[in-house]
Parts: sequence; structure tokens; C-alpha cells
Amino acid sequence: MLQPVPLFGIGNQAKSVNVSAQDRLNLYVEINQDAEKHVLTLYPTPGLSSFVDFGSFASRGARKVGNFLYVVNRNKLWKVANNGTTTDVGTLLTTDGRVDMSDNGIQLMVVDGANGYILTLATDAFAAIADGDFPGADTVTFLNQRFVVTEPSTGKFYCSALIDGTAWDALDFATAESAPDNLVRVMAEGGNLYLFGEDTTELWGDSGAADFPYARLAGGAVEWGLAARWSLCKWLNSLIFLGKNRLGQVQVFVMSGGQVQPVSNPQIDAQFSKYASTADAQALTYMKDGHAFYEISFPSEGKTWLYDSQSQSWSRLESYGGRHRPQFSVELLGNTYVADYENGKLYLLDPTVYTDDGQAIAREFTSRHQAAGDFLHCPELWLEMEGGQGVQFGIGQDPQIMLTISRDGGKTWGNELTRSFGRVGQYLARARWLRLGRARDWTFRFRITDPVKTVFVHAWGRFTR
Repeated sequence: MLQPVPLFGIGNQAKSVNVSAQDRLNLYVEINQDAEKHVLTLYPTPGLSSFVDFGSFASRGARKVGNFLYVVNRNKLWKVANNGTTTDVGTLLTTDGRVDMSDNGIQLMVVDGANGYILTLATDAFAAIADGDFPGADTVTFLNQRFVVTEPSTGKFYCSALIDGTAWDALDFATAESAPDNLVRVMAEGGNLYLFGEDTTELWGDSGAADFPYARLAGGAVEWGLAARWSLCKWLNSLIFLGKNRLGQVQVFVMSGGQVQPVSNPQIDAQFSKYASTADAQALTYMKDGHAFYEISFPSEGKTWLYDSQSQSWSRLESYGGRHRPQFSVELLGNTYVADYENGKLYLLDPTVYTDDGQAIAREFTSRHQAAGDFLHCPELWLEMEGGQGVQFGIGQDPQIMLTISRDGGKTWGNELTRSFGRVGQYLARARWLRLGRARDWTFRFRITDPVKTVFVHAWGRFTR
């Protein structure tokens, strides 16, 4: 008699695969509150469809203001409408490196490290900040009618005049006080100013003073710094980032007020600890179907990880066998757009698209161990998916799933065993494997490369002694 087999999990590969070999590639987990078949379902991550192409060079930053996106590519600031129309609205003094952007509803401010620029939104007039008191800036935010910037390679931050990013006073600055580390990034959230340093983070608020209006909040110092400037993102009603303590430990944290909560598990932390560099990490956030996602890439390692708030689980992402293509995201009129890390393409992140800009997406998961302390025979195993998802023409007409098996705890893997999971309309099709042999420890890996909807629902099997 077939019995449910608990292949699905929310774990990750442990430091020893004998403990856990679990892995998910380009899939995320949904926890079903009223489970009819299985408490866990594996769904495909969104694909990428081309929206705008700025050419051969990667874009440097983007921001949504009103009904437009503003994108910096090379030394140009572009205004992008939701139909993909682009307008050149300004020229920067630099051509590479990430930029940061913020706005006050009247002006858009762009900073590139050495310089700051203001775009007047009503007229599209764009110019570098000419005020000699402007200190240069590598990050910018806006809080309570003033732009706030970090001066490069210092612990100082400055604020602009009221509702005017072109006017600055050399005396309108303060220094993060809890530690002598340099500031990495400033960001406003929930009415507070978060000053992220290399080793510590401080919270400041609006004191109401007429000149320099910000003051450090009592108890607003956290002994975690920002490990990578561009890993910091807005997240639900909080912030999420790759943090680092004085001992060098790197983890992903959610911060709200002065409270910091790690969301990376020990398995993910162990992966991060293997990386030669984490300082170049880049992250983005988006929300689809009730799931808030945090995607973080490590360019020097060619790795991308995805955190899902609903299941509190982590998965790997890949495009074309390497890191996932996006480097940052921006929302416009209910859509999420992401910028390619290697070229000037801007993509729509779309859960109904099953390729990355036309290229195949491999979807794969490695199961939980199935072991009973003695040899188990497996005469039959079948996997329930959302069948009948084949396409009418081309690759994917008869979508295939490949099974490989490890019988030694996840150390080595056998040959692929391929089955169909349903042409168009074959909704009850199931992938079924027979006479799989015996082992003391069974681990299963399933892989799909066809450009079709891939939903893993449940697994059933027979295991006998």
C-alpha cells in the first residue's frame, strides 16, 4: 500500500549532508494552514521578461517617483514610463559605481560618492549640486523635510535645507557617536534615522531643533554593523540587511526600532562563512502572493539566496547556471522591475513567466532523508505535481522530471531516471518510478528544466524491509 512520504522540508544542506541534504533551486516553500494533501508546497520563483534595454552596461540605481521610474545607466539619468518609453533627463559626472537616490516629492536627489545631483520633478531640470558646503555623498535618504547624506569614508552625516536639496550648510552635520567606525549607509524608516556603520548601528530621531534637527535616541545603539552597503533594503515595516559583528560573524537580520532579529539559519550562516568576500553583496526585496522575499547575491562568489517571510525558509537562485540576474529592484504601479547585474536590461519580475529572458530556468529540490536504521526496499515512488502544464509548441510540450537517488546519505548520486508529468490537459498525470532497489538511507533529488509551471504537491511511496 502506498503511504505519504515526507520528502518536502524547509531546511537547507547542513555542514554534514548526513544531517540534512535538503536544497531548493529556483523554488520557494508555501506553508498551507489548512493542508488537504501536504502542509508544504513547492512553487516556482518568478521568471524575467524584458522591459527596457539601456545597452551593454549595467544600470547603477533606480527609484520610483509618482508614475515613473528613474534609472541611472552610465552617466545618464533616464525617466521611464510604465509602457517602456524612456526619456534622457540628465547627465552625471561619473560613469560607473552604484548610486543612491531619494526624493521629497518635488526633487529627486542622486549621489554617486563625489557628487550630488538634483532633478526638479515638475520641469525635468537636472544639475549637479553647486553649493560649496555640500560634502559629497555616497548614500542619501529623506526624513522630515530634509535630505540626509553620508560623507564618504567618515562617520559624519549632513542634512539639507528644508525641502531643498540644492542648499547645504557646512555646520549642519553630526557624527555617529557609539563607535569610531565609518558610516556605510543612512536610511529613514518609521520616522527614525538609521545610521549603519561598519561595526555598529545607531538610531536617531527628529529633536525639533531649528538648525540641525536630529538627535541620537536613548539606547539606540546596536552592536551589529552593515557588512555590505547594498544589502540593506526596506522590508515590510522594518529593514533587512547583511550584518556583521565585531567578531566577524555575518548574518542576515531584520531590524525594527532598536530590535534586531536574525533570519538566516545556521546552515545559511555556514554557507556565508565560506565566502572569501561578503562586502560586495547586493540585495533586493519584493512581495508576491502574500510572500515577502529578500534576495541577496554575492557577486564574487556567483551565488544568490532567497529568503521567504511566509515559510521563513531559504532557497538558492540561479540564472543560466550562475548567480541570479537581478541586482536591485524597484516597484511601479503594482509591478516589480529588476536590473541585470551585467548589462543594461530592466526586467519585469513575473510569476507567470517560466524563463529568464527566454533562457531555461532549472528547478530542483533535494529531499529529506528517508531512513529507518536498516535496509529499506523501495518498489514504488510517485510524485504528485500540478500536471497538464505542458506548452502547445516547442520545448515543454511533454515536460520531463529527472530523478537521481543517493543511497549513502547524500554523498554520491546515481543516474537520472526521467518521467513525464503531463502534456497539456493531462491534469492527473503523475511521475512514477518502480523497483528502485534498497538502501539504509534514501535521498531523492528532482530536477526540471522545461519552461512550464512547476508545482510540487505531494509524494507517495512504498518502503518495505
